[in-house]
Amino acid sequence: MIDELRQQRLKKLEALKKEGVNLYGSGFAVTHTAAAIRTNFREKEKVSIAGRIMALRSHGKSMFGDLKDSTARIQFYVKRDSAEGGVFSVWEKLDVGDIVGMEGELFLTHTQEPTILLSRVEILAKGIRMLPEKWHGLKDVEIRYRKRYLDLIVNDKVKEVFILRSKIIKGIRDFLDGRGYLEVETPMMHPIAGGAAGKPFKTHHDALGMDLFLRIAPELYLKKLLVGGLDRVYEINRSFRNEGISTRHNPEFTMLEVYTAYADYRDMMKLVRDIIVHISDEIFGKREIIFNDTKIDLNSWQELSFSQLMQERFDIRPEDDENEWLKKLKKKGIKLELKDGKISRSFILNLISDLIEIKSSHPVFVTDIYTELCPLAKKKKDNPFLSERFELFIGGMEVANAYSELNDPLEQNERFLIQAKEEKDAKIDDSFVEALEYGMPPAGGLGIGIDRLVMLFTDQASIKDVILFPQLKSETDSSGQEQTDESE
Repeated sequence: MIDELRQQRLKKLEALKKEGVNLYGSGFAVTHTAAAIRTNFREKEKVSIAGRIMALRSHGKSMFGDLKDSTARIQFYVKRDSAEGGVFSVWEKLDVGDIVGMEGELFLTHTQEPTILLSRVEILAKGIRMLPEKWHGLKDVEIRYRKRYLDLIVNDKVKEVFILRSKIIKGIRDFLDGRGYLEVETPMMHPIAGGAAGKPFKTHHDALGMDLFLRIAPELYLKKLLVGGLDRVYEINRSFRNEGISTRHNPEFTMLEVYTAYADYRDMMKLVRDIIVHISDEIFGKREIIFNDTKIDLNSWQELSFSQLMQERFDIRPEDDENEWLKKLKKKGIKLELKDGKISRSFILNLISDLIEIKSSHPVFVTDIYTELCPLAKKKKDNPFLSERFELFIGGMEVANAYSELNDPLEQNERFLIQAKEEKDAKIDDSFVEALEYGMPPAGGLGIGIDRLVMLFTDQASIKDVILFPQLKSETDSSGQEQTDESE
């Protein structure tokens, strides 16, 4: 059936070519958008507009239709008697989905609908394939991700999500720029994968004859800029982790990382709160959002101690080693998730989510995270087993992570050595340790997951719905199974 309809369109295309019609035009002078016409409607005003035909309704000697541009829809009307130079003949061979430019005069129908009475039409791109008519069901969801361009054409709500995403990112930039932060760019290919936990993508540079890794985080380069005297820097960066795919994980994702000299994790706590409230106020005009059917109050921010919760629930103390963890968790009947024989990071994050109650109606800062889980963070002065770090959870989802940056080169090197012994294929970034030896000011560092932040503000359950072209399995793989991730 689809092939038959495509053949019918191809016949129309050939007929128009024989009439000398250019079916793939160049530029077209646009004077109005559909939204502008609707907002500032003036009867009998001459307009020139371009967009995609979304509906056609023939009435013998006349035809109505809907044109959609990037702003809105507008109705048009063409009569056989009044159109110039074969316009009506051309319209009879057009289809829903064609892109056209049109000129005409505005009028109101008897139903008071703003409409363009056409005097001229120019075909700018003849569509050969039909647009989808229905947009629901699991199969169609898969098509939406693979063919996002179709999703954007037929689903205005989807387009609005990505418009809001751009506004959120711009809002973050405006906020940080206004506070004297400098936006920077750091390498996406690293000689050593570092700055965060995660499995990297590996590549090879032929000219240099060396292996490189797509970055899992820009952290170490940004802290080198603190050494260089750039006291307030941020990067909205694309990072990569060669791990599983789920509703909250895509192998290619967007992060905001911010570093502030002479600050600590408490300062970062205020900064992330200010950023989120700024977005809420400036873009959405309210401080209550709905996510997964839960109202979240951005006027109320709670702080919980991970160490205290672990002691209350599982009798686990900061000084306990991993064997003690395993024994006590098993005693409480907790199903363990191990990676290479060790407790995985995703298990710990899920444990934190469970401890703070996923349906919390406000943002929660989880503090007092064990030092052994934080190789780049400073220890708390009153308890070296705990770090000056927090993780921010909103709607049960980790959204941000921050800490007081470790700037002691000797201690940092010692921690890297311990990490290298514990992790397979781990390498020490000597260039970072060397940079610290020149002196890095005390600083607070903050990372925010942009994709997850957009999920929250637009109430989207899957990360795929806030990434224009999410990574998907091959179309030949029909298993449909989502993988689980081992890292944030």
